[in-house]
Amino acid sequence: MEEEVLGKAYDGRLMRRLLGYMLPYRRQVLLSLVFLFAYSTLQVCGPLLTKLAIDRYLTREHADPGPWLHWLAADPITGLAQVAGLYLLVLLASFVSEFGQMVLMQYTGQLAMFDLRRELMTHLQRLEIAFFDKNPVGRLVTRMTSDVDVLNDLFASGLVTILGDLLSLSFIILAMFRMSVGLTLLMLAVMPLVIFATMIFRRTVAHSYRRIRLAIARINAYLQEHIAGMAVLQLFNRERRSIAEFDAINRQHMEAYKDTIVAYGWFYPVVEFLAYLSLAFVLSYGGWRVGQGKLTLGVVVAFLQFGLRFFRPIQDLSEKYNILQGAMASSERIFHLLDTPVQIEVPAAPKVPADIARIEFDHVWFAYKGEDWVLRDVSFSIEPGETVAIVGHTGAGKTTIISLLLRFYDVQRGSIRLGGVDVRDVDPALLRGQFGVVLQDPYLFSGSIAENIRLGTEGITDAALEEAARQVNVLDFIESLPLKFEQPVRERGSSLSTGQKQLINFARALAHQPRFLILDEATSSVDTDTELRVRDALARMIEGRTSIVIAHRLSTVQRADRILVMHRGQLREEGSHQQLLAQRGIYWKLYQLQYKDQESAKAAPPDVGELTLPGR
Repeated sequence: MEEEVLGKAYDGRLMRRLLGYMLPYRRQVLLSLVFLFAYSTLQVCGPLLTKLAIDRYLTREHADPGPWLHWLAADPITGLAQVAGLYLLVLLASFVSEFGQMVLMQYTGQLAMFDLRRELMTHLQRLEIAFFDKNPVGRLVTRMTSDVDVLNDLFASGLVTILGDLLSLSFIILAMFRMSVGLTLLMLAVMPLVIFATMIFRRTVAHSYRRIRLAIARINAYLQEHIAGMAVLQLFNRERRSIAEFDAINRQHMEAYKDTIVAYGWFYPVVEFLAYLSLAFVLSYGGWRVGQGKLTLGVVVAFLQFGLRFFRPIQDLSEKYNILQGAMASSERIFHLLDTPVQIEVPAAPKVPADIARIEFDHVWFAYKGEDWVLRDVSFSIEPGETVAIVGHTGAGKTTIISLLLRFYDVQRGSIRLGGVDVRDVDPALLRGQFGVVLQDPYLFSGSIAENIRLGTEGITDAALEEAARQVNVLDFIESLPLKFEQPVRERGSSLSTGQKQLINFARALAHQPRFLILDEATSSVDTDTELRVRDALARMIEGRTSIVIAHRLSTVQRADRILVMHRGQLREEGSHQQLLAQRGIYWKLYQLQYKDQESAKAAPPDVGELTLPGR
C-alpha cells in the first residue's frame, strides 16, 4: 500500500523541497538561529561559573579569573555575590533565548504548514473526478492532517533542535577538553554503549512509527466510510460486525504504540544509567587527581554539571532522528499527492463558445479503465433551446455523457463541441459555469441555506435568491424557518428532508442563471408532494434554455423534444416519444415494462411526474 512507504532517514531531494516552504520566512528562521546559538553558548557558562566560584573563592586553589572576568572582586563574599549575579543573568538569558527560539520556530512551522495545507487543498480541487474514484477519502484526510503534523514537528522541534543539540554537544566537549583531557576521555568511554542502545532504540521506534502511521490511515478511512454510511449500517444491523472490524484495526494501532512505549521505557533509563556511570568514573578519578594536586575541585564539579548537560542532547537526538525519518516518509507521500498530474488542465489559449451554442457529440468513445468502453461511437447534437431526454438501462452510459460534457473526464476518441468549440479548448471553470446541474442525490454543505444556494457566487443578490426559491416553490418553506435564508444547515443537510434538500438544489441551479440545464434523475428521490412542487418549476427553468433530462421514469421525459435511447454504451434509438413507440424497439420495451398495466387500465390517473413544457 502507498501508506507503507518506508522512507529514508534522510533524503536530500525531499529536504530541499521541504525547506522551500521555509524560504518565505527566512528572517524568522535566521533570528531563531541567533537565539539558538546564544542558548547553546550559555549552556557552557553555568558549569564554568561554578568552577570559578569554587576554585577562586571557596578553595582558593586558582586565583586567576581570566581576561573576561578580571573585574571580579578578590573578597570571597563580594566575589561570590558577583558570580551568583552572573549565574542569574545566564539563567535569564538562557530562558529568553530558548523562549524566543521555540516561539519563532513553532510560529514559522505553523506558517509553513498553513501554506502546505493550502497548496494541498488547491491541488486536490484541480484534480479530475477519476482521481477521487481511486483514492479513499480517509487516505486524503490523513495527508492533510497527520502527515502535515509530522512535518510541523520537523520544522518546529526537529531540524533546529537537532542543530541546537549538536552545537551544545560541541561547545560542551570543547570546554571539557580545555579543562581536562583525561576526564573528558573517561566520560566519553561509555559512548559506544550509548550509541549501541540508541541504534536499537531508533530501529525499534522507526518500525513502530511506520505501523502507527499505517494504522492511523486505516482508521481514518474506515471511520469516514462507516460514519458516512451509518444509516445503512444500522438498517442491516451490522453494528457488531463493524465494531469487530474496527477493533482489529484499532488493535493494530494500540500494539504499535505499545512497542513504542516499551522502547521509550527502556531507552531513557539505559542512557541515564550510562550517564551516571560515567559521572561515577569522573567523580572517582577526579577525586583521586584532586588528592594528588593535579586537578582542582572546581574542575571536577564542573565536569559533573557538564555530564548532566552532555547526555540530554544525546537522548534528544535519538528522538529527533525518528522525527526526521517520519518526516521523510510523510513528505514522500505528500509530494506524491502534489506531483499527481492534473489531467483536466486549463488550455494554453482557451476559447469561448458562441453565445448561441449547439452541443455536439462526434463519434465519442470513452472508458474509465483501459478499453472497457462505457461509450462506443456516440454521436448526436442538441440545438439551442431544445430539450433532450436520455433514457436507458442502468449502466448504459447516461450519466457518463453528462460527466464528459462537463469535462470531469476527457474522451479517448472523438470530440465534444459546444458552439463549435471543443470542450478541451475551453477553460473548465468557464465551461462548467454555463451549466446548471441537479443531481439525483442532493448535496448540501455546512453553512446557511443562502450560502448553499450561492456557493460563493457574490453576484447573486438577496432578491435573486428569493426569486429562485419562489420559482422552485421552496420559498414558503424557507420563510417558515426561524432564521429564514440564514438558517444553519448541518453536514450534508442532515437537518432537512430529502425533498427539501432537492428543492434547495433546484434553487441553486436556477439562481446561477445557467445557459444550459442538466437534470440527472433530479426527481427520483423526492416524494409525490415534492414532485408536484417542482413540476411547474421545471417548466419555468427549462424555458429559454437548452436542457438535458436523464430519467428512468419515462413519464418524466415523454414531452421532451427528442429522446435518446442508450443501450450498452451505444446510441441505439432517437426520436420523439411517439416516434420511438412506433419503432417498437428498445424504448417501446422500456415503456411496456413501466406502463403496460397503466395503459390497460381505462381509468388510470395521470402521472404527476409528467414534464409539462411551455407551449406543448
